[in-house]
Amino acid sequence: MPASKNVLLIVVDQWRGLMLPKLGADYLKLPNLDRLCAEGVTFRNHFTQAVPCGPARASLLTGQYMMNHRAVQNTIPLSSRFTNLAHELRRGGYDPALVGYTTTTPDPRQTAPNDPRFFVLGDIMEGFHSVGAFENRDAYFGWVASQGFALPKTREEIWLPQGEPGAGATGRPAVIPKELSDTAWFTERGLDYLRGRGGKPWFLHLGYYRPHPPFIAPEPYNSMYRPEDMPKPIRASSAAEEGKQNALLDYYVRNIKQASFFQDGQALGSDMSEAEVAQMRATYCGLMSEIDDHLGRVFDYLEETGQWDDTLIVFTCDHGEQGGDHHLLGKIGYFDESYRIPMVIRDPRTEANGTRGTIVDRFTETIDTMPTLLDWMGLPVPRQCDGRSLLPFCEGTVPADWRTEVHYEFDFRDLHYSKPESSLGVPMDKCSLAVVQDEKFKYVHFAALPPLLFDLEKDPGQFVNCATDPAYAATVADYARKMLDWRLGYAERTLTGYRATPQGLEVRAA
Repeated sequence: MPASKNVLLIVVDQWRGLMLPKLGADYLKLPNLDRLCAEGVTFRNHFTQAVPCGPARASLLTGQYMMNHRAVQNTIPLSSRFTNLAHELRRGGYDPALVGYTTTTPDPRQTAPNDPRFFVLGDIMEGFHSVGAFENRDAYFGWVASQGFALPKTREEIWLPQGEPGAGATGRPAVIPKELSDTAWFTERGLDYLRGRGGKPWFLHLGYYRPHPPFIAPEPYNSMYRPEDMPKPIRASSAAEEGKQNALLDYYVRNIKQASFFQDGQALGSDMSEAEVAQMRATYCGLMSEIDDHLGRVFDYLEETGQWDDTLIVFTCDHGEQGGDHHLLGKIGYFDESYRIPMVIRDPRTEANGTRGTIVDRFTETIDTMPTLLDWMGLPVPRQCDGRSLLPFCEGTVPADWRTEVHYEFDFRDLHYSKPESSLGVPMDKCSLAVVQDEKFKYVHFAALPPLLFDLEKDPGQFVNCATDPAYAATVADYARKMLDWRLGYAERTLTGYRATPQGLEVRAA
């Protein structure tokens, strides 16, 4: 496929998949994303392969399931033996620029033990040309200070709400004004890069930190949405009742604190009332609208410079957010809210004209992103990629052998801020779960805990575990088989496309 000129890959953080007006969230004010959806294809059932940020971004940028790349948590290294999107773009003659972060910990077998990248959650994935790094925040905070804003001694206090601390979920505005927000900074870095290209082809990973917590928005976004207009949380009658479903879920509803979500919240996340959840969601939506406004600036620049119609634009995310559903905050466990993410592709080619404004309901996965981008640019897709190009959907066709289910995974080993491994008494290498989900059922397999099965037609909220019901015994066995088939079919295969023969090395197609 002939490569067109430019690619803009927009990666937001912690944005729930169905929170687009195009997909029914009509309470959201996102005119620029509305435009992108109207001119592109929106994927309703798009899922990340892992949470939190590090594992999710490893899957996004290597095209691999977590069981293969094995960067299973933030701070867990990514093996240097794998290629990634940036390396493949360089092979194709591009200098891939990145604004934001990838939360990648380097391979310690090739890195000194006192390398500064081991003292943070992660750094930039190798191969990218950083034009606005955010991992240690220094560049952002330096920019804020350069604008005449007096930084507090603890820099992160700029994300506190104005007024007395201890508010938890609040509609009060952030200390930092909108002109100096991190969303504004990311946009400035992206526009600076684009202005400097001088008509040369480009690839830009434009990352945003929001709507990631702390859920404090600058004016006027803090009051853009009314709490009473927010959807009600999907959760059991109490946190204790919720926790009866599974030991891991029980651990999280009893241990996730509000502190990192509101910068100054003190109580448990599961203690939040419906009113507090509604306020949190209103602020969360405000952070989304702030991103949308800034994307409008980027889109306007592309139009003004004549680049809109030769730029592929992909809007996606690393993972979702529980947002109070199932009495949980953050990206955690096995519920859809953490794993379903947005995916919108605006393909400027004439071949995509017949699909503009459409919605795809087929199951797609974040591992499809890298193959899609490489396919559009006319570059080969590496053997390691577990995903497939989504371009056929943009052209109005569905491959006959397209997947009928999605898979995702979660690793819950002990970290410095969470200790489920110790609490549950599960060995570190068995602190894992894997999910297979289709339109009818969702099966959750644990390495060291009882499985779960949800009948999605009868129980879309996923409250009733059917795994122990004799009436579902055959279904449990069938979905356990699906899980095994998946693992056998996608086990790490980087070199399995090569075979030695008497005539020499043979390369076989996937």
